[in-house]
Amino acid sequence: MKDIQYKVLGSGDNNVLYNVAPEVFDNPINPDYVAEFLSDPRHHIAVALDGDLVVGMVSAVDYVHPDKPRELWINEVGVSPQWQQRGIGKKLLQVMFEHGRSIGCAEAWVLTDPDNAPARKLYRSVKGEEELSVYITFSI
Repeated sequence: MKDIQYKVLGSGDNNVLYNVAPEVFDNPINPDYVAEFLSDPRHHIAVALDGDLVVGMVSAVDYVHPDKPRELWINEVGVSPQWQQRGIGKKLLQVMFEHGRSIGCAEAWVLTDPDNAPARKLYRSVKGEEELSVYITFSI
C-alpha cells in the first residue's frame, strides 16, 4: 500500500471527491452538494488519499456565537472498511484539529451514539472527553 496522504480540501478541489472508496460517505457523492459545501468558507473537509482514491474523511463546520469563541463542530468521520484500523481516522482528526486552530477555533466537539464503540474509541484516542448529552431532533 502506498503512503496515505492527508489534505484539507478547498474550493476548486471538487474533483477529489469524485473518486471515493466504498463506505467513506453514507450516500453517493452529489456534484451539486460538493460544489455548495466547498464554496462555503465555514465548511471544512479533510481527506485521506491512497493515490487519488479518497479512503477516509472528516467533515466539520466552524461557527461563532455572541458569547463564545469560534468552535469547530466535527460532523462526521468516515474510513472505508478496507482501510480501517490503520490510524487513518485518528490522523484525519488531528489534521482537522490543526486546521481548526489555524482558523482560530478554541475548541472542537462531536456527537456520537452511546453504542458506537468504534467511534468512541477513536475519539478517546485523540484525548476526547466524554460528556453526557441529550440529542434532540426537530422536523421543520
